[in-house]
Amino acid sequence: MTIIPSVSPPLPTKNRWTRRLTTADPFQWLSLGYSDLVTKPAMSIVYGVIIFLVSAALVGTLFASGRDYILFPAFAGFMVVGPILAVGLYEKSRRIEEGLPLRWADIFFVKPRSGGQILFTGVLLCLLMMVWMRAAVIIYALFFGLVPFPGLDHIASMLFTSGVGWAMLAVGTAVGGLFAAFSFAISAFSIPMLVNEPIDALTAMGSSMVLVWNNLRVLLIWAAIVLALFLVSLATAMVGLIVIYPLLGHATWHAYRAVRPEPA
Repeated sequence: MTIIPSVSPPLPTKNRWTRRLTTADPFQWLSLGYSDLVTKPAMSIVYGVIIFLVSAALVGTLFASGRDYILFPAFAGFMVVGPILAVGLYEKSRRIEEGLPLRWADIFFVKPRSGGQILFTGVLLCLLMMVWMRAAVIIYALFFGLVPFPGLDHIASMLFTSGVGWAMLAVGTAVGGLFAAFSFAISAFSIPMLVNEPIDALTAMGSSMVLVWNNLRVLLIWAAIVLALFLVSLATAMVGLIVIYPLLGHATWHAYRAVRPEPA
């Protein structure tokens, strides 16, 4: 007679990616970001001015070259590459947190602890932005054919007064939502992580995605706040970026520190 040994099921292990976050935490991150912003505010404001000038120059170039049809995808693409442009703001917040001196060179010539891995992440995010912009053009062509873009003055009537326009809005929103969700997941914490830790790009992006997924309820609130403030910036012809971009950059650092504490 064969005796089959009993096998005890494995004990449940603690999910090391879940944090005790509350719905009030995103607003706390904003408050801490504002505190960093007003600490030597000239640094953050100059950073915001540079982002505004570059954005305004890109928009002007699109109009001058007759490519205003990709203006809205370009705005969405800014949300994808925005985190990589804020490395100087993360560095400022890190130095404030660690009690290090704040120098202009440290903010504008950041030496991330991950080395060149942050450049690799930036290339991946730029490629993702380009794919999204190309997808937007393809969606337009699928619904309206090879009809030239009517211009911003007529786009509203084309979209909201026809069934084809509404269908394109539905499909475009769904596809754009997928791009936005994926880009937010991989970039929400990966860039601050690469600034602060000696880690490779793929591990940082994977860790960011897992942290977002395991703290989804609070991180959705954070994503909604980021989107709302970005829309406010657009409503002010991007002038609001001068203050809002540094505020979000510093707040993103504190969001990262909340979900990725230093190891003991």
